[in-house]
Parts: sequence; C-alpha cells; structure tokens
Amino acid sequence: MAKNLLVVESPAKAKTINKYLGKDFTVLASYGHVRDLVPKEGAVDPERGFAMRYDLIEKNQKHVEAIAKAAKAADNLFLATDPDREGEAISWHIAEILRERNLVGDKPLQRVVFTEITPRAIKEAMGHPRAIATDLVDAQQARRALDYLVGFNLSPVLWRKVQRGLSAGRVQSPALRMIVEREEEIEAFKAHEYWSIEAEVAHPAQGFTARLSKLDGKKFVNDTRNLEFSITNGEDAEAARARIQQAAGGSLHVTDVGAKERKRRPSPPFTTSTLQQEAARKLGFTTRKTMQVAQKLYEGVAIGEEGTVGLISYMRTDSVNLSAEALAEIRDVIARDFGTDSLPDKPNAYQTKSKNAQEAHEAVRPTSALRTPAQVGRFLSDDERRLYDLVWKRAVASQMIP
Repeated sequence: MAKNLLVVESPAKAKTINKYLGKDFTVLASYGHVRDLVPKEGAVDPERGFAMRYDLIEKNQKHVEAIAKAAKAADNLFLATDPDREGEAISWHIAEILRERNLVGDKPLQRVVFTEITPRAIKEAMGHPRAIATDLVDAQQARRALDYLVGFNLSPVLWRKVQRGLSAGRVQSPALRMIVEREEEIEAFKAHEYWSIEAEVAHPAQGFTARLSKLDGKKFVNDTRNLEFSITNGEDAEAARARIQQAAGGSLHVTDVGAKERKRRPSPPFTTSTLQQEAARKLGFTTRKTMQVAQKLYEGVAIGEEGTVGLISYMRTDSVNLSAEALAEIRDVIARDFGTDSLPDKPNAYQTKSKNAQEAHEAVRPTSALRTPAQVGRFLSDDERRLYDLVWKRAVASQMIP
C-alpha cells in the first residue's frame, strides 16, 4: 500500500492524477458526497444552534470503506475534492468520518486544491497544501440546512395539493413567489394605445426605413416608460400620415448624413453561466449537456503521446480573471497566429457584473492555449470538440484588440 492517500471526487480524475503522482500515491474517488442529513424530522435542530445529524449515503458506503482502509495504511492524507463549497464540504465530511474511526491520529491531513488537471498544476497544488476552509464548509452546511428546513415543511404540502415527488426548497419556493408576483403585475397592466409613423424609402443604391422624429415642429414622442405619446388613436395617426404625404409631394430629401465609428470590444472569458448561455445559443446544448461535456474536458482526455490531460480549467466559476501564466501564453498564441497588430499593449482586464461574485477561481479557459482546437480536435468526440473550440476561441479573443 502506498504511503500517501489522495482523495478526489471523480474516478476518471483519480485515474489521471494517479499517473501524474506515481507509485507513492494511492488516489481514490469518493464518487461525490459521502454523507447527508438523516431523512427524518430533527435532522436540523434550530433549538440547539442548528445542530445537524448526518448519515452515510448508502450508494457510496463501499467507497467510504475503501478510503478508510487506505487511510489506515497511509502515512499522509490529502483531500483533493473539487475547489468549490460542495467540494470543501465533501473533504470535511471525509475528514470527520476518518476521525470518528480513529484513523487520523497524528497523521498529516491536508486539503489540496487545483483548478486544472495537468501535471504542472497537480504538482504545484501538492506543494502548497492547506487546512480545510471552515468558512466554505459552514456556507455549504447553511445552504443544506435551509434546503432541509424549508423543504421538510413545504414539500408535503406540495405533495398533497399538486403531485407527489415535487420539490419545494430553498431555491424553488422564492422563485415561485417571484413568478407569481410577476404574473400579478402582468394581469394588472393597463394597455395604452400609441402609434409610430415610418416610411419605406426607395433609393437607387439601397432602400431604407425612415422613422418620424418631428411632427408639426415638435418632437415626436413614444416614451413607453413614462407613458408619454404624441399620437394615441388611429384617427390622429391617419391625419398625420396624410399631412406628411401632402408635404412630401411624393419624395423625401436627405438633409444631413452622419457617420460614426463604433468599436466592438471582445467579450470576457467564460464564467459558468456565460458558457452555458453561449453553448445553448451557438451549439444548441442544454445546460445539463454543457456541464457534462465540460466535466469531461476538465477531468482529462487522452491526447496522443501526451497522455490524459485536462483541457479546460474548472468550469464552476463566477470569475472573469485569468492567471498571469495563462495570459502570457494566450498573448503568445495571438502574436503567432494572428499577428502583433491584433495584440493590445497590455492584457485586457475584465470585471464581473455580479455584485455577489466570489471570484475564487479563474474564468473557464483552456489549460494551455497552445493546444489549439485544430491540434486536439481529432482526439475528442464531436460534442467535446465543439465545446473546446468555443472555450478556446473566447479566451483567446478576450485578449485581442477591439
């Protein structure tokens, strides 16, 4: 038995990382969460500081036993579950189980975090382990407690009134209220009639549409926000049209032409939500499919002689930032493939629009911009190739000039 035990969530990830770390490590997968609240009343007790009662998840019990057996024989324990709240909580639960079974003792038990599965990233992460982040664990437990406290009381009502098996929890219940309130606003809306006047203009070079901006020397107003309109009935609209036709005498004259230059700035690299939106718009992927394909690209794909390597960074993120190393590599690719004229003097910086963004990780990006879609595409499935192409192009484009 190897003297070092490292625990990850996914078996595919475990296989890849084991190749990077070698024979001194045993890498096992937890297969996701290992404990959950007991499915009965009192699992969360608000009267005792919201104390929570956990039990092993039956389908993952055999994986817990394998981890416990390996931990007993190992000298060093490393927890390398995903770098988010859920992953932090899984590491904490595994640590608690091992302590309850007296399998830790004086052994070092450390948390390892990486956002890409490449030999460089894994070795760097192993060189900088840390303790389990209790704040992240508390945040996940608070969410789980809310799920339980809200759902345990509301779900039975939903089962009686609507359909058994439906879920009413921390997210669904406020979302339903928002939908109901919006529907009430729609039903209470009072329609206001207004008219706009346009002319379809013929021209030898190119026809175009002209919209009326002044009527009888006054600004023509169609302000739907403040409910201010110049024409509010068909009779006035018809009369205005007749006056304009008579004044035009069958032709309109262009009195002024304005020309403006507009810059289209590159979009920032992908976050989880923007990746899902763009994959739906350009590839026709559902959110579920996008995340499944992204998970495969993150965990690793066999790339010829290079072996299995993760092609994108961790795909659950709200950050639009890129590491200095990633930026340098992307700028090299832009200069090489698109010319220095496409390269700004310094890297483009972006800020997230979300006020509550934690920005704990980088944006979703290729682990190496040097692996172009053309180079790795033949090793990927069609869905993997299309999504990788999307991520690579967005990351590279984000660092080009407008």
